[in-house]
Amino acid sequence: MSDREAPRDDAEAEARLRALSSPLRLRVLRLCAFEARTNKELAELLGLNPGTMLHHVRTLVQTGFLAAEPERAGAQGAREVPYRATGLSWRSPLPERSRVLVEVFLQQIEGVDPADLDTTWLGLKLNDEHREEFQRRLFELLVEFKDRGADADGQAYSVFTAFHPDLNPPSPQP
Repeated sequence: MSDREAPRDDAEAEARLRALSSPLRLRVLRLCAFEARTNKELAELLGLNPGTMLHHVRTLVQTGFLAAEPERAGAQGAREVPYRATGLSWRSPLPERSRVLVEVFLQQIEGVDPADLDTTWLGLKLNDEHREEFQRRLFELLVEFKDRGADADGQAYSVFTAFHPDLNPPSPQP
């Protein structure tokens, strides 16, 4: 199934929505985007016990967001299964989408040096045609870079965008 196809039925769609409703699981997907990681590695990176992490990993595997790679031998010959994100989450609908993503974003930037955080906040006043053009062009730019794949010599970065109606009240009319 490609990352843009709809789930096959309502139960599958609901399971996927539940899987993506956890900021922790969204962080797992980010950690597995460019590098396969084991349950133990994920637990260590996120400060959780491996049993708790295994529940989250299994949920992501069962819903198609993570895929197991071939087993490998870990420390002292222990069997390890690394997992990699499948890309299915790209533009998948999320419950209370912006709130979950904002929470994940805030967790992701915790500890980032302020000099390394490039933010922009811009208000626009657009008619329907220009709003649609802006959203389309922004989406096309994101897809273009996503489809290029990871640069072998690159550093991982995150991009977070939010486009929403501005709820500021209009100026009073004279």
